[in-house]
Amino acid sequence: MSIETQEQLEALRAAGRVVADAIRAMRAEVRAGVSTRELDETGARVFARAGARSGPQLDYGFPGTNCISVNDEAVHGIPGGRRLKDGDLVKLDVTAELNGYYADACVSVQVGQTSASYARLADASRRALHSGMRAARAGVPINEIGRAVETTVASYGYSVCRDLTGHGIGRRIHEPPNIPSFQHPRLDQRLTEGLVITIEPIIAAGSGEVHDAGDGWTLKTRDGSCAAHFEHTIVITDRAPIVLTA
Repeated sequence: MSIETQEQLEALRAAGRVVADAIRAMRAEVRAGVSTRELDETGARVFARAGARSGPQLDYGFPGTNCISVNDEAVHGIPGGRRLKDGDLVKLDVTAELNGYYADACVSVQVGQTSASYARLADASRRALHSGMRAARAGVPINEIGRAVETTVASYGYSVCRDLTGHGIGRRIHEPPNIPSFQHPRLDQRLTEGLVITIEPIIAAGSGEVHDAGDGWTLKTRDGSCAAHFEHTIVITDRAPIVLTA
């Protein structure tokens, strides 16, 4: 969507605060032995207090409140009985709907004793997100975001998962336009002031190719390499974007 009124901006800010609060609460519970279902329940309680609903449940019938993916699971992991172990990299991907408006964000969190390789991968995704946000200005072609993201990821020696992109958001989770995390020569559409999008570098230590894990939701890296994912929902301006999910 494109924001046209201050009321719309405030409604999106409110949805973004729910997302940030849920991520903060879930992140505080990440430890060895906790199950992904227990993390999801923590996020669900934040939603309930705010009167928010799960975007993936509303739009797609997802069997959980939040997507929680571990290690080689790139996105859309279903919360369940899996218990985290020291060294795991868990992705907490949260999308909230509040009063008809959506916001979406993700962080990658290491469990317990950190692995240097996983920490570096997560750092690459986080830095790539910020590179993409710095490129996101009104009048700039969409592919400049992808170029900035991919340049950062490549500087670490990692790969973008090209099948997984950012997107427009606002009244639904996924709205036009797609926001790839790589330079796509045909995406020369220019960003416009007020446009609401997500930037979300989903990257892998290996090739970046993904496949369906067999449950109809989870996408895993084809080569079994670890994946990392950071994301914010932002509003395009002629200067630095407004980050709704910080």
